[in-house]
Amino acid sequence: MVSVNGAVFSLEDSDCVALAQAASAGIAQLEAVRFRALAQLNRHRDGVRSVVQEVAFALSLVDNHAGAMVAAAEALITRLPRTLHLMDQGQLSGFGAMKVAAATAWLSDENALAADALLEDRLPGRNADQIRKAASHAAISVDREGAETRAERHREGRRLTMRQGETGVASIEVEDGPVEKVTAAYRRIDREARALRAGGETRTLDQLRADVALDLLLGGQGGASERTEVFLYMDLATYLGLNDDPAELAGHGHLPAGVAREIAAGPGTVLRRIITDPLSGQVLDLGRERYRPTAGLGEFVRVRDRECRRPGCHRPAQACDLDHAVPWQHGGHTDADDLIDLCRRDHRLKDEPGWTYHLDPDGTLTITTPTGQTHHSTPPPLHDPRPQTTEEPPPF
Repeated sequence: MVSVNGAVFSLEDSDCVALAQAASAGIAQLEAVRFRALAQLNRHRDGVRSVVQEVAFALSLVDNHAGAMVAAAEALITRLPRTLHLMDQGQLSGFGAMKVAAATAWLSDENALAADALLEDRLPGRNADQIRKAASHAAISVDREGAETRAERHREGRRLTMRQGETGVASIEVEDGPVEKVTAAYRRIDREARALRAGGETRTLDQLRADVALDLLLGGQGGASERTEVFLYMDLATYLGLNDDPAELAGHGHLPAGVAREIAAGPGTVLRRIITDPLSGQVLDLGRERYRPTAGLGEFVRVRDRECRRPGCHRPAQACDLDHAVPWQHGGHTDADDLIDLCRRDHRLKDEPGWTYHLDPDGTLTITTPTGQTHHSTPPPLHDPRPQTTEEPPPF
């Protein structure tokens, strides 16, 4: 082990990244072995509850985590064989596999196998949050009626809980609240906290968010009142009830069509038309040659991008900075061809030495890390690409 450590200390940065990737692949393969062992143990014991406690003791886990691992192991063996195979190939971590198992747990065995097939090509190279969203989308896609019922049951189960902490502190949480209201509430709290911070407050943003939220709950103003927004994406046919294609809420993921229509029909909702390319589903381009973005251009870019453009970051575009992919001083333009949404953290990362960003005409952002790794991000289309047809449109 000493010699291995010594060899690692002599590696270049790019070799360190490659070694970490290889180690992660090996860990995933070992985790697949562990899941098979847990599933076999569970079968030997006929699924009795004590299996969870035994696993918790053996692996030094809390009961909840041990139970989730045993449940995931059984699902991977019986209902998600392709997901397990990705682990065997070192392309999916055990943590990611547990996200798939949890997101598909409510499906029948037949529908779980169908979701597993849909996900086979969508999981490699994705982080845990992307995996959760992809698995949830696949589950909704294979059982839309069941997804509607499940979503309604979850929303009906909303509750407020209080948890006592250490001396002098406690926590309050709204569990399973309607996603559109929770998101809007957080955005209002966050904006007001940032406004206070910009006005000279010395408290941290986390402290300010907590204080603003409590102030609002106790009848105070919290800060300057302002309008909040969530971005919901659904096609016209779904909105009209002509189909039940899943919709998407920026920063959250896919929603059943019925829930999306309920949000769209809410009081104060503003509907806006977005023109897309009928073949690719991408928002059509728009450009203006100005340095300071106009309100219309900024709104267009946020609607197009939905979320922060760094792959794996899901901060909604409303809370992001508009930034030039090519810096203005290096020839960038203030138009939709060069503007992207980056959250404040990733905006700062872009300015770090060794990070380069390139935006292609089709909207694909390529980020190159200091070690030469490349990662790509493309604004998701608002609908699946449609095949080109030569048929005449039906008469009206």
